[in-house]
Amino acid sequence: MPSIIWDWNGTLLNDLDFCIATINVLLKKRQLNLLDHYSYKEIFSFPVKDYYAAIGFDFSKEDFSIPAREFIELYNSGVDKCSLHTAAIDVLNHFKHKGIKQFVLSAMKQNMLEQTLMQQNIFDYFEGVAGLNDHYAVSKIERGEQLIEKYGIKKEYATIIGDTDHDFEVASQLEIDCILVADGHQSKDRLLQTGATVIDGLQQLKSLKY
Repeated sequence: MPSIIWDWNGTLLNDLDFCIATINVLLKKRQLNLLDHYSYKEIFSFPVKDYYAAIGFDFSKEDFSIPAREFIELYNSGVDKCSLHTAAIDVLNHFKHKGIKQFVLSAMKQNMLEQTLMQQNIFDYFEGVAGLNDHYAVSKIERGEQLIEKYGIKKEYATIIGDTDHDFEVASQLEIDCILVADGHQSKDRLLQTGATVIDGLQQLKSLKY
């Protein structure tokens, strides 16, 4: 049976503006240049530590854990105000009615991931949900392997849907097909460089053959 493994932040959850506003709070506090939509989508990457360094954080002055924790605290205090992407519910229902099993694989911490899925009233769409065990968003590959093993996901019939080149890297490591959506945390040009299928919005998924 086909399976879809969804990324969460930026793919189903429309938290782009909130993430830019949140990181800008940290940048302003340190008198660093603020990010606009264009610069953010061109520079955001995993591991998150590298992205922080690229936008000016100096880890010789402070440990990475300090801004990482600040960001998470600010993010967690306001993420409930973020909404799903416009077509998210429609697309989740589309695949549900086709009998396709759906999962979530996210760099968000496990308990916060479950909480935000419940806040958005979509937790029950998913057979399984896999987040990370800490705040530092290093990689989703190990959690992806655990998800595949736990639920017996057939790689040849699975697709990862995400919004960053890291989602493509994860899919490649897991030997799973990948579709990237260009209305999340990275620019379309960056996503196209992966060679993956790139779409402009979730609604286009309904026209794909499954």
